[in-house]
Order: sequence, then C-alpha cells, then structure tokens
Amino acid sequence: QVQLVESGGGLVQAGGSLRLSCAASGRTFSRYTMGWFRQAPGKEREFVAVVNWNGGSTDYADSAKGRFTISRDNAKSTVYLQMNSLKQEDTAVYYCAGRLYWSAYDNGSSKQYDYWGQGTQVTVSS
Repeated sequence: QVQLVESGGGLVQAGGSLRLSCAASGRTFSRYTMGWFRQAPGKEREFVAVVNWNGGSTDYADSAKGRFTISRDNAKSTVYLQMNSLKQEDTAVYYCAGRLYWSAYDNGSSKQYDYWGQGTQVTVSS
C-alpha cells in the first residue's frame, strides 16, 4: 500500500512557476510508476505527466510538453512536478497517483492507477 500527500500548490500569476511535490509512505515507492493528473471545475480529470520507477522514462500531455517537468527522488519517496510558464488554463486541482506498471499504452488513463493523493489546488491568475 502507498499513501500519497501532495503539496506546493497555490496562487501564481500567469507566466510564473510552481513546483508540486508528492510524498509517499511505504517502502515500495521505488516500484511504482507515478503520474500527475489534474481536474478543473466542471471538467474530467486529465493526464498531465508520468514517470517510470527510476525516472528513466517520462511522458507528458501535449498541454504540458515544454513547460512541465516530472521527476522523482526514490531516496525521499517523492515525485515532483515543476511547472513553468503557467497559464490560466492550468488552473485545477492537481493529483498524484501511483501504479505498479509502466505502459505507454495506458499511462494516461486515470482508471489504471491504484493510489491517489488528496490533491493540491493550483490557481493561475491573469
């Protein structure tokens, strides 16, 4: 079992940056593929980024490519999402999630993840 706790959200002006963190409990964190998703009001939860167990493979939603970077530190049981050049449309609750497998076919599907954090609010103002 893995418990996930996100932090680092907040209010930022458009063009600014934030770094989200997701701290995991449990000794098996390094086994998990970790993803970031987000959900804006009235919209479905959508994929943002994913990283494999050792950080060697990553994937991003088109909306995140070139602006966001996902990384992890297994020694600290933490996954990060560095967000730069933020836009108002990035406003959402951001969730981290974990799954045991890496699959380029369905890493972007929230239904494939077994563990979820409670979310952290990111608000980007104009």
